[in-house]
Amino acid sequence: MARNLLVISAGVSTPSSTRLLADQLAEAVSAGVTARGESVAIDVLEIAPLAASLATTVTTGVAPADITDARDRVAAADGVVVVTPIFAASYSGLFKMFFDILDPDSLSGVPVLIAATAGTPRHSLALEHSIRPLMSYLRAATVPTAVFAATEDFGTAELSGRIRRAAAELAQQLVAANAVAGFGGPTDLDRPRRSGGSLDLGAVTPFAELLNGHTGN
Repeated sequence: MARNLLVISAGVSTPSSTRLLADQLAEAVSAGVTARGESVAIDVLEIAPLAASLATTVTTGVAPADITDARDRVAAADGVVVVTPIFAASYSGLFKMFFDILDPDSLSGVPVLIAATAGTPRHSLALEHSIRPLMSYLRAATVPTAVFAATEDFGTAELSGRIRRAAAELAQQLVAANAVAGFGGPTDLDRPRRSGGSLDLGAVTPFAELLNGHTGN
């Protein structure tokens, strides 16, 4: 069964370096999942067209149809790539507004790769002091490697290597989640329980019996 990868791009220009990075990450994750013998369906969600509806949702509490659809797409994702431009040393207001209107549990336990673009490398720390804490608050399973791309980074071997590394980490989590779901053998949920609710692990061999005849050598 194909895994569902949602790519969320908060780029606001056309063409957009944010969307360019998002596409490169999606392609690398797809290659990583395919190399592991699995398949992935990629869904790209552009936030910019939702701007007016996001404002309506935030100010009235009533979600238009496009916001409901976006929420459903997040809920259906097995993994997520989020990419935002950096403005004034932090994620864009549009990016934050989108995550403000999500159900607080929608990303809980979901593997997430974070990435950002900016005109200068001076903004690179925004990934760690703004975006990663936001994903942690939402209890997402954020992969260790984040990807930052300044304008001058596109087309460089360094950026390509970082994209591959981060994508491989997300691909591994996607495939691992699939493997765990189909893994045979008993789990704690399958084991019998005592009347008090604790697991019944069966008869326990006394420690003295286990050591019977052992000299300690």
